[in-house]
Amino acid sequence: MDGMKKSSATPYASLTPDTILDALESVGLRPDGRQLALNSYENRVYQVWMEEEPPLIVKFYRPQRWSDEAIIEEHAFVAQLAEREIPAVPALKLNGTTLHRFGGFSFAVFPRQGGRAPELGDPATLQWLGRFIGRIHAVGAIAPYTHRPALSIETFGIEPRDWLLAHDFIPPELVAPWRGVADMALDGVRRCFERAGSVAQLRLHGDCHMGNVLWLDRGDVQGPHFVDFDDSRMGPAVQDLWMLLSGERGEMQRQFNDVLTGYEDFCEFNPREVHLIEALRTLRLIHYSAWIARRWGDPAFPAAFPWFDTPRYWQDRILELREQIALMDEVPLAA
Repeated sequence: MDGMKKSSATPYASLTPDTILDALESVGLRPDGRQLALNSYENRVYQVWMEEEPPLIVKFYRPQRWSDEAIIEEHAFVAQLAEREIPAVPALKLNGTTLHRFGGFSFAVFPRQGGRAPELGDPATLQWLGRFIGRIHAVGAIAPYTHRPALSIETFGIEPRDWLLAHDFIPPELVAPWRGVADMALDGVRRCFERAGSVAQLRLHGDCHMGNVLWLDRGDVQGPHFVDFDDSRMGPAVQDLWMLLSGERGEMQRQFNDVLTGYEDFCEFNPREVHLIEALRTLRLIHYSAWIARRWGDPAFPAAFPWFDTPRYWQDRILELREQIALMDEVPLAA
């Protein structure tokens, strides 16, 4: 693993505070010098104060992750949502475009949107979230992405499994156990997809966890606001629903019922997709380990995930995948 770490590039080494300010000035904005780094590992995101306007959010995209066409395609989708008064935060169009380049970086600028985490124990909140996700999916089903990948067994399971095995991140004594349980887990994923049968693919948020949903309580604006469509891609609708569920099975069933009550006000849910819930969770677990490993040369990742580079991390992942193998063979939640 040491050779891999040493050879990994440090993608944001040249992204200094002065570069951030110069980038904003290059598109005609006038920052006053104050800036605050926000919590983001994949990209670099800052709140920057302006001389005469409210603060703005600037996102510098991780080099070589997305093509310009893929980023612009995501911006266009979010703009479609905003045009229909669906609460998503679109990139600002400056000088005729939403994507800009400066100092070797691609970046975009967004209006600042505050808020708090939603209260998922409240059925009304879950129904509200379901309604807006249903509206997002109704727009997402209008046309496909052409430059962004789809969520599939290959892209979220097989490819990241093979990448991890090829790059020596797993301790030698745990390679065989991890490979064995990962292969069994992927077999379980395939069975789940077979049970689900043919399901529609649509443009998704893609990473609809609670960190990407802000709840607003202002007098003029209330309810959820969806941010960070950076992982948006083609996939089954349930991908944007299962991450709202937590707790024991009975609790997740109640939450799912509430979400679907709101969702189906705007978009029909295919009940066969319930067979994919634990399969998608399994794929996310495999993909997540590879995501950290691919970013290990970025100094932010060893600092944020110090346990990743330990045998204990991989032992826990083996146990986690074994649990998922059992869960995928259980009767799914009811829709």
